[in-house]
Amino acid sequence: MEIFFGYTGGMVFSVLFCDLDDTLYPPSSGLWEVIGDRISVYMRQRLHIPEEKILALRQQYYQAYGTTLRGLQNHFGVDPGEYLAYVHDVPLQDYLAPNPALREALLKYPQRRLIFTNADRDHAHRVLEILNLADCFEQIIDVLDIAPYCKPQPEAFEIALKLAGQVEPRQCILLDDKIENLAVARRMGFYTVWVGRSNGSHPDYHASVASLNDLPLVLSPDLEHWE
Repeated sequence: MEIFFGYTGGMVFSVLFCDLDDTLYPPSSGLWEVIGDRISVYMRQRLHIPEEKILALRQQYYQAYGTTLRGLQNHFGVDPGEYLAYVHDVPLQDYLAPNPALREALLKYPQRRLIFTNADRDHAHRVLEILNLADCFEQIIDVLDIAPYCKPQPEAFEIALKLAGQVEPRQCILLDDKIENLAVARRMGFYTVWVGRSNGSHPDYHASVASLNDLPLVLSPDLEHWE
């Protein structure tokens, strides 16, 4: 069922926040697995954490802080710039390619389009360039911008709203592949779309699509009233 967006409760949707990794491109690309492997190598080689403890620590930090980075900052004092440069130092062209269909879909939306990611700006720029989507987004809000927080912490969303120009949550849409991010955003007042599986609505999000290419199936670019 198509959902028209533009006005809701007297509020105009003006900003579309879009996640980066595993949202702009499918998880099947294998890129995130490669980045995850580099996170483990960093923990083993740079921090001398025993191999058998790494996966458990990553999961623990993800649950507690939203990213492994924040956990390593808090417990090991790692430099975020060094860490991010290391884990994102992968040949993106081996995993990603331009996506003309997504480009066409995104450019139909008149709202301001922003990237909101727990990765860093350099990585986001590289991904956008390879996907040929760089000019589809006017702003990147990255994990350094929202420090010391990150998605799904509400404080990260509050900072992002300020950086986007003091917009209200009910003026915004979040596209993300992580349900925990969508759940927090929905409670704050965002309209939320889960990118990763097409199974309708859910208490944690409003709509879902298997791929971001399918976004027009649930969010019409036409600025019409929806209930």
